[in-house]
Amino acid sequence: MIGYVTLGTNKLDEAAKFYDELFATIGAKRMMESDTFIAWSAGSTGSAMSITKPFDGNTASVGNGTMVAIMLDTTEKVDAFYAKAIALGGTDEGPPGQRFEGFYAGYFRDLDGNKLNAFCSKDA
Repeated sequence: MIGYVTLGTNKLDEAAKFYDELFATIGAKRMMESDTFIAWSAGSTGSAMSITKPFDGNTASVGNGTMVAIMLDTTEKVDAFYAKAIALGGTDEGPPGQRFEGFYAGYFRDLDGNKLNAFCSKDA
């Protein structure tokens, strides 16, 4: 249902490096970019995630209550994705683990403070 999600950044080059390395762990690659915007996807027909400098020219800020969830197919992939995010300078918001029956997730913030999670619901 979701086509793409966009997160604001004030440090496009640093954020791009973070997401290039993080998304490489799940086979996602850059699919579109300009001097203010970069998007990644794991396939041409799937959803995408992007980062952008705000169009209005103001400083990007984190949305309170906003989170991007990255769906993976095994708990091992969730663990590895979360660990890579932390190794790249992300900050912990809740390590990987069973949250409730059938839902396994790890939560972190990227370099700009945007909250994300990696989750698995069929292998948990």
